[in-house]
Amino acid sequence: MQRTQVQLTAAQIESLRAVASRENVSISEVVRRAVDALTQAGAAPSVAELRQRALDASGRFSSGSTDVARRHDDYLSEAYRS
Repeated sequence: MQRTQVQLTAAQIESLRAVASRENVSISEVVRRAVDALTQAGAAPSVAELRQRALDASGRFSSGSTDVARRHDDYLSEAYRS
């Protein structure tokens, strides 16, 4: 393994300590797991890509109702009651 030096905020250190304590591992192990999770998941999508995904999704689904824009609160309320 190679050593590296990273500067973290006090809040970040406290969070790492809490996770390490809860999982009974070292802070280094928590950091290695986080790095693995980040790099294995791939790069986070850019803001432009997220916007495009949202635009691509809009209008793709049909509820069959023609008054959703006017009655969205009513439909949401019904959904939470179900």
